[in-house]
Amino acid sequence: MKHKLTLYIVVALVLGVAVGYISHVALEPEAAKSVADHISIITEIFLRLVKMIIGPLVFTSLVAGVAHMGDMKTIGRVGGKAMVWFISASLCSLLIGLVMVNLLQPGANLNIPLPQAGASTGIQTGSFSLDDFVKHAIPNSAVGALANNEVLQIVIFSILFGLAAASVGHKAKVLVALIEEGSHVILKVTGYVMSLAPFAVFSAIAAIVAEHGPGILVIYGKYIASFYLSLFILWCVMFGVGYLILRKTALRVLSLVRAPFVVAFTTASSEAAYPSMMRQLERVPVSEKIVSFVLPLGYSFNLDGSMMYCTFATMFIAQAYGIEIGWGQQLIMLLVLMITSKGMGAVPRGSLVVVAATLDMFHLPAAGLLLVLGVDQFLDMGRSATNVIGNGIATTVVAKWEGEDVDRGGDDRDEEIAIAA
Repeated sequence: MKHKLTLYIVVALVLGVAVGYISHVALEPEAAKSVADHISIITEIFLRLVKMIIGPLVFTSLVAGVAHMGDMKTIGRVGGKAMVWFISASLCSLLIGLVMVNLLQPGANLNIPLPQAGASTGIQTGSFSLDDFVKHAIPNSAVGALANNEVLQIVIFSILFGLAAASVGHKAKVLVALIEEGSHVILKVTGYVMSLAPFAVFSAIAAIVAEHGPGILVIYGKYIASFYLSLFILWCVMFGVGYLILRKTALRVLSLVRAPFVVAFTTASSEAAYPSMMRQLERVPVSEKIVSFVLPLGYSFNLDGSMMYCTFATMFIAQAYGIEIGWGQQLIMLLVLMITSKGMGAVPRGSLVVVAATLDMFHLPAAGLLLVLGVDQFLDMGRSATNVIGNGIATTVVAKWEGEDVDRGGDDRDEEIAIAA
């Protein structure tokens, strides 16, 4: 189904370019803009559906993940070591993304007019101070945070709720199970929403090309190339640090996770590579205890590729609209994304949810999401594969820190991997 969805998105992208080009050439500018406005209704529906799932998705996935970390001793030892790596890798990926998007300026000189809906807000990010950050972070009502889609507040409440559930133990077993079941349902809803992506891609691309002409595609080419160059730099940094700690074992890890990497890249979901990742990491060898704890933890807290994308996409949108965001504000954005990107798991195109929330939080035009939606599938492939590399190295490093002999090498037989469709 995911392979078919990828094909449908590519087809929708091509059709959108064709329809947009015909409209741009055959119609007067005003008529082309009218066509673009009508086509954009589909993307408006998609945007509303994406925003609809933000609160429930963050709450259920984060609570379930934190509650299942284990007892407090395990959280304090293995979980603590894992979080040291996760936080360091997250900061590194976010910072590389910010530096590269500022250096390469993929959205510069696009000069897209601000959408009418955002005109009354002023689009002034300079007023976003530390006081505003605190008010956004600390909820005065958990229900209000969910009702108003205050994502950062939802994250704070969810982490506290999950830790409390874990400390209570068996008394919260039924409640945690119920929330976990709810997270599966929300993930299914997310899948339904994302299945509409081809229609949204078609309308987004058709509307943009119809209004601005095919020259807009040059900007997309620069955007994609800039992002993959940044990902390559991140891969080199992750492997370099991993090699300093693991030495030659880092090469073995890369060899073993090659197949999961391909699965994540082709399906645009690191979740699809999860079973193969567990099997291959045990062949490093990493103990089943470490793999079963650190790997799922990493799938919630160590999404290096996804987080780099969030900074890249947000800044690209700001550049496209000609909105200046200072380095101080960008650092605040980095810290915000450190938290808001957690708990999104490996949902295909789930980073769009984080980007949508970040745009609202920093008063950037929500319609800017449409600028990146059309080529998101191609970027999702890269960031999902990056998440696989990051979690493979992270799990092995934590095992090394726990005193496991990961350097002795595992089974040296041919590494034939059966990849489930």
